[in-house]
Amino acid sequence: MTRTHAPAKAIGYLRVSTEGQADSGLGLDAQRASITAAAERLGLALADTFSDSGLSGSLDLADRPGLFAAIETLRRGDVLIVAKRDRLGRDVVAVAMIERLIARKGGRVLSAAGEGTDNDDASSMLQRRILDAFSEYERLIIGQRTKAALKAKRARGERAGNVPFGYQVASDGQTLLPNLDEQRIISLIEQLREAGYTLRAIAYMLNAEGYRTRRGSAWRHEYVANLAVA
Repeated sequence: MTRTHAPAKAIGYLRVSTEGQADSGLGLDAQRASITAAAERLGLALADTFSDSGLSGSLDLADRPGLFAAIETLRRGDVLIVAKRDRLGRDVVAVAMIERLIARKGGRVLSAAGEGTDNDDASSMLQRRILDAFSEYERLIIGQRTKAALKAKRARGERAGNVPFGYQVASDGQTLLPNLDEQRIISLIEQLREAGYTLRAIAYMLNAEGYRTRRGSAWRHEYVANLAVA
């Protein structure tokens, strides 16, 4: 009896880094359109799409349920399509490990933007690694500049954009003051992350201890992620 295999399919993966982007849909629609167009060019059926909304690309795979589910869905011959490779992550080693995991399942990654993902010859692989390295370098530089600018403003006691968790605005409407209750939560999250707990486990523990977000809602792993990578 001849064993038949299901035809290859495409799986889409989308990611936005901030809660604001997740709430407004900014970036998600554009990514979805690029992924859909790429699947059509390949002549593949786009079977499903998965997303991680408001999660940083620097998080571990275990803390990115959308990407984890997308990879689990892949079968031999399937293609995981992303709008750009940096949606998989910004760390060169982490992205390489994700690609290796997908390859072991018999699948492959394709970027709608190209980026050397059309095939696996030596030149294409080199192009991918170079692009990943530049993407990581860009993220680090932007992060350093942003942190330095915010640190300088806070050192002067000035408000820097939205009031960050852990602070509150003084009566003058500009000066930031530490919010001791929120600072305790931040300290607890940092301690738990250093101890090796996942974002979901930390959210569960915060809720079990009776902690609530600034809005009074229960903690979710997405909220913990924003503080853990700040």
